[in-house]
This record gives sequence, structure tokens and C-alpha cells, in this order.
Amino acid sequence: MGFALGMIALLLLVHLYLYKRVVHDVVSSRRGRILGGAVLTLLGLTVTAVFLTRRVLTAQQAEALNYVGYFWFALALYAGLVLLVGELVRLALRRTMNPERRRFLSRVIAGTAGVVAIGTVGYGAIEARRPRVERREITLDRLSPAFDGFTIAAVSDIHLGPLVDGADLRGFVATINAARPDAVAVVGDLVDGSVADLGPYAAPLRDLDADTFFVTGNHEYYSGAAEWVEFLPTLGIRVLRNERVTLRRGTDVLHLAGCDDRTAAASGVPGHGFDLDRALTGRGPDEPVVLLAHQPVMVDQAARAGVDLQISGHTHGGQLTPLTHVALFDQPVLAGLTKIGGTWLYVTRGIGFWGPPVRVGSPPEITVLTLRAP
Repeated sequence: MGFALGMIALLLLVHLYLYKRVVHDVVSSRRGRILGGAVLTLLGLTVTAVFLTRRVLTAQQAEALNYVGYFWFALALYAGLVLLVGELVRLALRRTMNPERRRFLSRVIAGTAGVVAIGTVGYGAIEARRPRVERREITLDRLSPAFDGFTIAAVSDIHLGPLVDGADLRGFVATINAARPDAVAVVGDLVDGSVADLGPYAAPLRDLDADTFFVTGNHEYYSGAAEWVEFLPTLGIRVLRNERVTLRRGTDVLHLAGCDDRTAAASGVPGHGFDLDRALTGRGPDEPVVLLAHQPVMVDQAARAGVDLQISGHTHGGQLTPLTHVALFDQPVLAGLTKIGGTWLYVTRGIGFWGPPVRVGSPPEITVLTLRAP
């Protein structure tokens, strides 16, 4: 509820600003201003309804509302961004402006904002539905030659719900299977809804060919995490909750560990909470370990614990560049491969989306990570 109220407050500010710059400063007639204000109010209420009905409507019932509301939300944000840049133009020309010139300039800026927003969101909507397979090789100093070439398909942020359904997931599964990984790591934010609502949407997961492992993300804790933790094993998915599995090839081992999301402890779900020490208990000090943790920021603990590689998601790679780069205030990186201390961190951009079905500068990905021995 706190999140919903915060988003509603943001929406109010954005729409008041849009009214000022796109309606009041552009339209000269009173009737036109009333009509423009009514349209903006209706669109704003549509987005508000999306946030307020998230726990009321089923995924199917909410689909049309979500498409309209979230597409407008993205358009409003990008239009607002261009209008803010236009403030610099207004400031530079303020001494040369009479009322007629000010209205002409307002129309030019508003028109530019509309064209840029529509073009950007249209491009982003196409990109959001075009997942790609990316391949990266990572050399782990302690990896045995027996595991050289071991592949993990990293998948995150599917966000099953009103805008990502079972048919979408079936396509993702087919793409993963075609890549023929040795293991699949689903690193959180699989769902935005309950098992009762989205269980059928998740059914294609049972068709994954490789052994598949899952850790919770923050969105599972908005969606009945305890029920999902019980349900996913019925689809053949191994849920790792502050634990690890040991993969063996002859006498050589590779540990695959997974932890609850960073938000788990505060979620109120009994027994849930990030506990890396518990997950690594009993591991030999010279044995390599790959950690699945939804949020990249947990890499600081992973580095102190001697984890070789952490695979994360959460950031969506920004999703709506540059608007969502605010994630960098809380996370060390948005996407890609980096090294923190002695630990490699790979952050996938994810394959789905949250909110607008739009990706700008952050195309969806399934990443096949190939582990290499030194």
C-alpha cells in the first residue's frame, strides 16, 4: 500500500506538470483546456486503477487495464523528461519572449515531447518482446578442469502476470532448451501474483530439459512466497533457500548455492531471510561455489564469504533508460559482468518487465554463462 500511495503521488505531480506544459501553455481556449485536463485526468485515473487493483483483479481481468495504464505511464514519463529539458530552452530565451512567442515555443516543445515519447515507447514495446540469448565465458580460479565448459542459463525477472502469460513463458522455455545448458538458474521475480491465479501460467516450467534452480526475489514476497516455494517443486524446479547442491564429476565438485531475497526477513514470511553462512556451511575452502541471489547488492557479503561467482537480476538493466537508472543508488551495477573483490558478479537484464511492457536501452536476455577452468 505504501508503494501504491507513493506511485499515486508521483503520478499526480507528473500529470499536473503535463497539464501545465501540454495543455495550459499550449491551448488558448477555455473549452480546450477543460477537455485537455479531462483527458489527462482520465488517463491518470487509469494508471491509478492499475496500482489499486493489483490484488483485486485476476491476471486475465487486469490485462486490458494494465496495457492502457502502463503504456500511458511510460508515455507520460518520457514526455515529462523531454519537457524538463525544454525548461532549459525556456530559461535561455526568457528575455526575448513575448506572450505570442511563448505560446509558439510551448507548442514546439510540447509537440517535440509527444513525438519523442511516442517514438521511444513504440521502439521499447517492440524491444521488450524480442528476448535474445547472450553468451559469456567466466574463468573461475578454483574450477576443476572436469567442470570446464559447464553452462548455466541465467534467467531473471520474468514477472508472470497480466502482461506476461503462459504463452510467453512457453516461448522462453523453448529458447532456453534450444541453448542446451547444463543447468538453469531462475534468480527471482518469477511472478506477480498468487499460485491460485498464476499457477497455470507457470506450468511451462516443467518442460525445461536441464536441472533448474530457483531463488526468491522481492516480488515473490508480494505474491505469496511460501505458496510458491511449495508449488514450484511440483513443476520440477528445485528451490534453494539458504542452501546448496553439490554437483560432482568424478572426485571434483562444484557447489551451486541459493539464498532468499534481501527483503525476505522483513516480509513477515516465517523462516525466510537471506542467510549466506547457512548456505555455505560445510563447503570445503578450496571448492568453487556459484551463488544465486536476486539482488546484486548482496555481492559484498558474497565476496567476504569467498564466493567465486554470483548470478543476480533485479535491476532489469534499467529497463527504461535513463529514467530507471536510479537503481544505481541501491545496487552496485545495472547489468553485465564485473568483479568485486575476488567474486565475479553477473547481473542479467532479465527477460520480462515490470510495469510498462517497454524496454529502452535494456533488451531482454537469457544469458548462457560458460564456466572455464584457469
